[in-house]
Amino acid sequence: MTGMPHTPTATDYKAQARRLRAGLADTGHDLTHSAALELVARQHGVRDWNTLSALAARGRSVADLTIGSTVAGRYLGHDFTGELVALHALSKSGRYRASIQFDTPVDVVAFDSFSAFRRRVTVTVDATGATTEKTSDGRPHLQLAL
Repeated sequence: MTGMPHTPTATDYKAQARRLRAGLADTGHDLTHSAALELVARQHGVRDWNTLSALAARGRSVADLTIGSTVAGRYLGHDFTGELVALHALSKSGRYRASIQFDTPVDVVAFDSFSAFRRRVTVTVDATGATTEKTSDGRPHLQLAL
């Protein structure tokens, strides 16, 4: 989906480390590539390169979202963007209750002669951002683009 933040990969972080090394070299500070990787990891709030690399390999999940995050995805067959206004982990089930305020109301009715628009929805999703409830064609009611 367009407008979604890019989830950095290990390759992106390595490129950042190369840019950091080059920038420091321009000012007369030499740094090994591994030291640059460790600094990049610290810049992203983790203790070391191995941790950052593992997080990048795992990909994003609902657990990485925070209240106020911009989210996008599909709801009842319609693309949406919005703001995450509430997020609650449900016990140790790996599921989350999320409330999303849509930027543009979504028509939840499939009939031409009737419409019902929703501005906000509260759903239970798994770590991938999908509801277990499905539409008649087998698609999740809501799927976040992570």
